[in-house]
Amino acid sequence: QVQLVESGGGLVQAGGSLRLSCVVSGRTGSVYRMAWFRQTPGKEREFVAAIPWSGGRTDYSEAMRARFTISRDNAKNTVSLQMNSLIPEDTAIYYCAADRTIGMITTRPAAYDYWGQGTQVTVSS
Repeated sequence: QVQLVESGGGLVQAGGSLRLSCVVSGRTGSVYRMAWFRQTPGKEREFVAAIPWSGGRTDYSEAMRARFTISRDNAKNTVSLQMNSLIPEDTAIYYCAADRTIGMITTRPAAYDYWGQGTQVTVSS
């Protein structure tokens, strides 16, 4: 089993920045890829960004590529999401996810095996 715990969410004004963190524990050796998703009420979970646990090519939603940066620190078993130039449309619950499957980056939530509890990000106008 793998446990994921997110932190760093909060309330920020439009144009501001937040840094989300996800601490990974348990059988981290089984993790191949980490990702961030987000979800708003009544909508499906939306892919934000992904990164292989061992490093390498990252992938982003086109809508967030220029403003968000995903990174990982294997020594601290942490994956982070730096979010800059936030806009009210970024308001959502942000989830950290882990995938055990080796292969191309996938943006489908169903492909991920483990999920954190989520952290709320609210951007005021």
